[in-house]
Amino acid sequence: MQGMDDPKAFGKKGEELAAKHLEKLGYKVLDKNYRTPVGELDIVAMDGGVVVFVEVKSRRDTSFGAPELAVNAHKRRQLTRAAYLYLTRKRKAGMPCRFDVVGISAVPGGAGGAKPAYEIKVIRDAFEAAGGY
Repeated sequence: MQGMDDPKAFGKKGEELAAKHLEKLGYKVLDKNYRTPVGELDIVAMDGGVVVFVEVKSRRDTSFGAPELAVNAHKRRQLTRAAYLYLTRKRKAGMPCRFDVVGISAVPGGAGGAKPAYEIKVIRDAFEAAGGY
């Protein structure tokens, strides 16, 4: 894949794959790469009547662990603050919401080696809103 060595291009590809996968699961994507002063929300979607804030983590290999495990306490607090701003700006305060994490892992030699393959793992309700917002 062109750009496979470029971390930004690989991350962007992961976010595109995640959005398509979530749509196949019935999510309705509202926003991608939504920027706030406290951080960016990779994907904001609706799953039924629930606003879902999705953090996407992509890895070329799992030597440092599964990508979905890379959402640490600091990142959870940052996502919580960004989600609060999103809900306020979009007049969705009071709506039920949750945080999902999507891990994208490249699978070596997928499809006979001609085309990269990816493993996509969705963790619904991956964490609760973290204090400090």
